[in-house]
Amino acid sequence: MVDTTPLISAVDHFADRLRAAPQSRLQRGAAAEALALARELARRAQLAEEPGTEPREMPDAGMFAAADQITVAVHDLALVLKSEDEVAETVRLVEEAQHRAGV
Repeated sequence: MVDTTPLISAVDHFADRLRAAPQSRLQRGAAAEALALARELARRAQLAEEPGTEPREMPDAGMFAAADQITVAVHDLALVLKSEDEVAETVRLVEEAQHRAGV
C-alpha cells in the first residue's frame, strides 16, 4: 500500500487555508483554483477506477464548498494511487494550485 499521508496533509492544509480565507480572496480566484484542482483530482481518480470511460466533471458547488470538494476528491484519489511517484506528483499539483490561489 502506498503512503498517501503527504498528499492528504497537503490538501488538508490547502482546505484549511481556503476555509480561513476572506470571501474577497475566494472571489478573486482562490475558489476557482480549488475547484479546478478538485476536478483534476476527481478526473484522475475516475480514470484509475474506470479506465476507458469518460470521467464526469465535478459540479461547481459554490465558492464556500471548494475546500470540501478538494478534500473529497483527494480522498477518492488516494484510494487508487499505485506509487510513491504518483503521490509526489499529486502533492506538487496541490502545492502549485495553492500557490496560484494565493492562500
